[in-house]
Amino acid sequence: MSDEQPQQPGWTPRNAGAGGPRSPGGTNGGPENPGGPGTPGKAAKKRKRPKRKGWRRLIPTWRMVLGTVLVILLLIIGGFIAGYNLVDIPAANTAATAQSNVYLYSDGTELARDGQVNRENVQLSQIPLDVQRAALSAEDRDFYSESAIDPEAMARAAWNTVTGKGTQGGSTITQQYVKNYYLGQEQTISRKVKEFFISIKLDREESKNDILEGYLNTSYFGRNAYGIQAAAQAYYGKDIQDIDVAQGAYLASLLNAPSAYDVVAHPENKGRAEGRWNYVLDGMVKKKWLSASARAGEKFPVPGKVKPSSGLSGQRGYIIQAVKDDLTSNKVIDEDTLATGGYRITTTLQRSKQKAMATAVDDQVNSKLSKSRKADRNVRVGGASVEPDTGKVVAMYGGIDYTKQYVNNATRRDYQVGSTFKPFVFASAVENRSSTQDGRKITPNTSYDGTNHRMVQGPNGPTGYAPGNEDDVSYGHITVSTATDKSVNAVYAQMAEDVGPSKVQQTAVDLGIPKNTPDLNPYPSIALGPSTASVLDMSEAYATLAGHGKHGTYTIVEKATKNGRKLPLPKKSTVQGVSRQAADTTTSILRSVVASGTGTAAKSAGRPAAGKTGTAENDKAAWFAGYTPDLSTVISVMGQDPTTGAQKPLYGAFGLSRVNGGGAPAQIWGQYTGAALSGTPATRFSLDLQSGAGHQSLPTPAESSASPSAPSSEPTSSDEPSGPATTQPSTEPTPPPGVPSETPSDDDPGIIGGLTDGGTDTDGGADGGTDDGTDGGPGGGTTGG
Repeated sequence: MSDEQPQQPGWTPRNAGAGGPRSPGGTNGGPENPGGPGTPGKAAKKRKRPKRKGWRRLIPTWRMVLGTVLVILLLIIGGFIAGYNLVDIPAANTAATAQSNVYLYSDGTELARDGQVNRENVQLSQIPLDVQRAALSAEDRDFYSESAIDPEAMARAAWNTVTGKGTQGGSTITQQYVKNYYLGQEQTISRKVKEFFISIKLDREESKNDILEGYLNTSYFGRNAYGIQAAAQAYYGKDIQDIDVAQGAYLASLLNAPSAYDVVAHPENKGRAEGRWNYVLDGMVKKKWLSASARAGEKFPVPGKVKPSSGLSGQRGYIIQAVKDDLTSNKVIDEDTLATGGYRITTTLQRSKQKAMATAVDDQVNSKLSKSRKADRNVRVGGASVEPDTGKVVAMYGGIDYTKQYVNNATRRDYQVGSTFKPFVFASAVENRSSTQDGRKITPNTSYDGTNHRMVQGPNGPTGYAPGNEDDVSYGHITVSTATDKSVNAVYAQMAEDVGPSKVQQTAVDLGIPKNTPDLNPYPSIALGPSTASVLDMSEAYATLAGHGKHGTYTIVEKATKNGRKLPLPKKSTVQGVSRQAADTTTSILRSVVASGTGTAAKSAGRPAAGKTGTAENDKAAWFAGYTPDLSTVISVMGQDPTTGAQKPLYGAFGLSRVNGGGAPAQIWGQYTGAALSGTPATRFSLDLQSGAGHQSLPTPAESSASPSAPSSEPTSSDEPSGPATTQPSTEPTPPPGVPSETPSDDDPGIIGGLTDGGTDTDGGADGGTDDGTDGGPGGGTTGG
């Protein structure tokens, strides 16, 4: 038997010798497969990895990803170590000896200065535990259990800022304390980096109690109060030991927005302040720092009057506050940074005009008030004057004295504007080419039914809203121009419905009324002015009319610098808010108001003028808003109880049964405007009117019964020129009995024919208006004028 193993068919020896048979195909070596797989000592060539082609080349390999992550981690760790070692805890900053801010008139002369720091440090043990917890609830509820920094909150704040959800804070109390005490308020990357590392070090070196004490002693609470002890005195006239939980929650609320949440300075923000106050108390309940039953018994603690520095007396304090609001609302600088001082701010206010406005108020109002008349103690005055071509605020009157009346009457937004809103309705009608319910284009000569308590008619019939006219007077069918002269509520409520209340609302915004103005709602009652725009807002809107429809946001700051470095201010821009014809045609009917309507007292300015009177609900405010081609000025006389702050009717003030826009407001306007423009040549209005605005016709008795809306036929006016207005001949209708007619003088050019038939008001010029609010939509109150 042979020792050789039998070979299986097709089997090749693993270790065939060199002389053995070779497969022609080279499976066992040979030229085509030298050193084949069975050949020992020869490694088979490795198969090459296919090259990445096309889009696959753009995808990083796992090695690349891992390497990148490791490099980033090393850089972060290295940066953290370097930053921690290089950044030391510095000495306290100089906030305690902050510089004054200097405020200048437009000519560079000093207007005012502030900056005296009001601070009194207290120990944490002197601050009631409830007040401490209120501050924690407002700013950092996990302060005692968390680290010095909160990366998650910081990332969330950064993300919200980047994605447009608003700038939000992500700082812990420790970080805020570091910013207040060691650094500054500048929003720079270097400051944030230092804050980060100092906070970590401080958290290791100081106790949480020490940090909280420092935070409460360095934070700014508004009213020039630094620290919680100064805040307790500024808002409640108490030492901090005597502050209760409700008051403590309000003080804690101020940390978020000091001046904005001061409900005395900004009564229009009371809702927001109460919301923040509730947030603080609810947070205390969630943290079990306050029982639900005790929480339910707390009432919002309205703070007391302000006791400003004597250096802010007169108009100075109002102006400084308005400038601060302008800078902070436009995000030029935050309030805390500005409070550190050292800024030199040039305003747009002109010294001569500022003095002229204060003098006019003294002459026409303050000198006529008597201590023996109870109603006179409620009188407040606000005024603002804006250049139409620049948007600059050249004069402002905030009140009798900032140290006596803290609220700025020129910027507050809580009094109804009344019938000074009506021109916006007509401007919207022209802008939108609106027609009456029966299809007639709305022009100054379009006839409307001015019957008292006439039901407003909508496209689908009665709306349920039937406003009353001043003193319940019915006028029958009158033109829009006459209805403007007499401020007829029935006509303008119907016009607002004809135009579309939402379009009227948009036109008001386009003219300059802030979109978020309280009670600026799209209902027919919008025409009667239930909205509560400020005097300054109205000055801006009327400046748009004076500027032929061009709207530029007002500004009160010309320049701001610190240590010679300019702060970037918002870029000035002008847009066409409404068409020139809409603005100019509105001007034409407002000129008639001054020439022969409720605003004739404004003629004392001795200038071509246009304007409108207005009265708030229950005669709580009287307005005159007017302009020349060079200057837009609004004056409001308001009623407010000096003790409670509640709005009060002006009945009996100045010894008069009623105070209306054609009285003291128009008289102030006339005296101020004449003085402000003294020495400059009078500028005439150059008006481009809508087609049909220069002719007038009233309906015949037969036509008067044709339609419930406004039945007269539209006058033929296709040949009306659209250039600058000139006096057009027209047949002037006979005014109602007891209503005198007045023809404009030759020195008051530009009043188009047919717009001087209104005469004075039937009740002797009272400019109020009774609006019973019946289904007129929210905000329909007793306004008019």
